[in-house]
Amino acid sequence: MHRILAVCFLAFAIQAFGQSAGNFSPKQRIERIRHLGKTNSAQAIPALAQSLKDPDRDVRVEAVRAIVKIGTEASLDPLIEAAHDRDSEVEILATDGLVNFYLPGYVVKGGLTGPLTHGVRQVKSFFSSRNDQVIGPDVTVRQDVASAIGDVVRSGSGIDARSNAARAAGILRASGAVPAILDGLRSKNSELIFECLVALQKIKDPAAGSRVSFLARDLDPRIQMEALQTIGVLKSVESAPDVRSALANGSNEKIRRKALETLAMLGQTEDRATFKRFVDSSDPRSRVAALEGLGRLREPEDYPIANHAYNEKDAGPAVHLAAAFAMVEEGNVSTAEFSPLQYLFENLNSQDLGDTAQAYMTEVFRNAAVRNAVIPLATGATRDQKIRLCAAFGASQSEDVVPVLTKLSSDIDPQVSLAASTALQKVKTRKTSD
Repeated sequence: MHRILAVCFLAFAIQAFGQSAGNFSPKQRIERIRHLGKTNSAQAIPALAQSLKDPDRDVRVEAVRAIVKIGTEASLDPLIEAAHDRDSEVEILATDGLVNFYLPGYVVKGGLTGPLTHGVRQVKSFFSSRNDQVIGPDVTVRQDVASAIGDVVRSGSGIDARSNAARAAGILRASGAVPAILDGLRSKNSELIFECLVALQKIKDPAAGSRVSFLARDLDPRIQMEALQTIGVLKSVESAPDVRSALANGSNEKIRRKALETLAMLGQTEDRATFKRFVDSSDPRSRVAALEGLGRLREPEDYPIANHAYNEKDAGPAVHLAAAFAMVEEGNVSTAEFSPLQYLFENLNSQDLGDTAQAYMTEVFRNAAVRNAVIPLATGATRDQKIRLCAAFGASQSEDVVPVLTKLSSDIDPQVSLAASTALQKVKTRKTSD
């Protein structure tokens, strides 16, 4: 009975709100919105959505906050409308709310708006750090949500709203926002450019790579570094000449090293001599990049170079790991003791190099022979090895990993079973799309 009365009261409150809102001052309208928002019911959203047309921006801000807090799928349409508001704060709140629906907790922990009752965070400190959040591979974002965020990137009311929207587009992997993000690269504002570059790395649309090339020569070192990283992630071979220019003319060692790392990611035959020149560099990171580049070229004549670095006593673990990667890329799929593939597998358990080993495994798993050699090792693996193997197996999206992932999805460790289930979903997604 109490539940029925509560529902009836809510329905009455909503109706009264819509009929009489115009008879109240902005302060009173805000109080009524807050009261309605406390119901935390999707039934309140139509009435709250009416307030998005209120002439007072403070009323619209409060309405968006209430809609975000309710956070059901019914919130999406009014948040899309609010994302096209003429006020920057309303746009930012709406954008964060759209992200929060697909990535619960974002508003409180990661968004520019912060806790719903505390307004917008300090913008300068917010955009000073890179955001690496991204939704899971099994989450699908509505196209109209992606388009709305793209609209804010392109024509938001202020640079903060536009930069925030670019960050949101990356987190949601919103491919529909890519055209607007590419337009954002032409901005004169470094924060917007930076967020657009990071977004492109997360969305991973290879067709966008060549549009980043001009920024590999940017005068802002932070932008130039991120542009080089983006070119590498997107495997933009067309951008190689600009990357080579950055390697030859970079203003400092960090930029030149990043250019070398990007060339290694591109793996072009024209850069073989460059890789061989840096393979004995005194800088370990340059050696790592050079070995990675040689590995991706898969020239049999370069195998002794990688083998020498792999067995070099004082080369350091990062160099040894890169050399192991190069040797596996060259075709060494042995899992015998002290073999390079076994070394990659063992380092999946490393606190310092585990993520690097996972990235290498993900890449070499494009080769079915490597996958088949490693699959038997999964049974006796540690928890960390299993979790990272699951991610690498899932990235391969190959049917031959389904049996091992199915087995690991029943692992007694919940983190392993979750990782395996997530990886299986990626494989099934590929099969469905095929």
